Amino acid sequence: MSQQNVASLPAWAIAGHIEPQRGHLAIDGVDAVELARQHDTPLFVFSEPRIRENIDRLKRAAQRTGHPVHFCYASKANSLMAILGVVRDAGLDIEVNSGGELYKALRAGFRPDQIVFNGTSKTEDEINQAVGAGIYAINVDSLYEIELVLKAARTLGSRARIALRLVPEVETRSHPGLQTALLTSKFGISAAEIEAAFSRALAHPELVHLCGIHIHVGSQTPDVEPFTRAFEVIWRHLVAIHRATGHAIEHINLGGGFPVTYLRDRAQAEMLPAHEREMFEADLDPAKLIDEVLRVARHEAQRTQAEHLLDRLTLLFEPGRSIIADAGVLLTTVRNIKHRPETGDTWLLTDAGFNLLLSMSTYHWYYHLISAARADAPHDAPYKVAGPLCDSGDVYFDVERQGRLPDYRLLPRDVRPGELLALLNAGAYTVAQMFPYNGRPLPAIVMVRDDGRSALVRRRDSYEDLLANEIW
Repeated sequence: MSQQNVASLPAWAIAGHIEPQRGHLAIDGVDAVELARQHDTPLFVFSEPRIRENIDRLKRAAQRTGHPVHFCYASKANSLMAILGVVRDAGLDIEVNSGGELYKALRAGFRPDQIVFNGTSKTEDEINQAVGAGIYAINVDSLYEIELVLKAARTLGSRARIALRLVPEVETRSHPGLQTALLTSKFGISAAEIEAAFSRALAHPELVHLCGIHIHVGSQTPDVEPFTRAFEVIWRHLVAIHRATGHAIEHINLGGGFPVTYLRDRAQAEMLPAHEREMFEADLDPAKLIDEVLRVARHEAQRTQAEHLLDRLTLLFEPGRSIIADAGVLLTTVRNIKHRPETGDTWLLTDAGFNLLLSMSTYHWYYHLISAARADAPHDAPYKVAGPLCDSGDVYFDVERQGRLPDYRLLPRDVRPGELLALLNAGAYTVAQMFPYNGRPLPAIVMVRDDGRSALVRRRDSYEDLLANEIW
């Protein structure tokens, strides 16, 4: 595409990926209106080329450092089997958070030595599965969980690989619900228990190999500093333990949290509070983040005279949102329209509710809305937009009147029932969290492949599926 054409694209567009073509929204050149005609709505559409492009961006950032850096895709962001297959083929490892995600990762073709297992409340059965499979690392979340891993290893006659998830007490400028590195969060082992955790983890080397340390500062983090501060905290513990025991770990896992720019189109940015706006428009280059973490790492290693520890240390990251968010679009049809003469509002009622966009309700998450049928038309008319659920919270604005979402959405003038709309950047924490509230069958999912072919990768649920596991 020429520079002139790129410059003429709407602000929300990603050239060659999501953009207007002949008036309609096109996803990798495939007409979204035609996809909706074939598969009905609501409909999720994912781009395989965009997933690969996002992964390649991370891999290029790592390769330029000259230091071992590995990525484990955070499958909690979206564990659709078709997506796991693309991630595997693109050369990433994987992070899971449950026995179910572990099962899916293995079924998708990931080797056990590519898998990291997180979670605060792993069951004994899940720990047995992880130990039995021989995965790369179980990130233990408490002193108690170390004992569960020891028990599983003893029972199975295996040697488990573990990493300790620590709490560095580092705050970020992300959403309060996404803060995971504070003592007020439910995650990890606190500083007061670190010495005991290392002692227990090293007490039975025939059963457990302590291979790493894990931290995670939170998701959608717009700054580099929380990552570097967390590294500094963890490095001090790593050096102290090595000097006390001689044990050297193999990796430091800095978690995920790389942000996605949800406010590429800033037409409604000023309608959000400043702190929300800064989070949603974050554009943190992963290369900058990794370079800065390694700069701090080298400084700390030199300062503590422990360069030999850093030389043998691999850095792990667990990106999820940054790989999948802007690779997904949710198509939805306007099914009803209401005019309120008393308020002057026009309401559009769609077939996509918070059962498909849970974060819009729980975190007041912003997904940019456009007309897929008139993608190149001016979007300057305000509408109240809501979903189909019998729930007052099923709206595309903030019912608590706290201004954390725009009160109105801007769309072309004269939207009518039957018009196709699109919610952008909807690939992360949507499909993974969707549920059939109000007896609404879960939607179909289509993936546009590298060759431009669109393929159904999840069929739409039927009414019979609603009864699949019920006994009466």
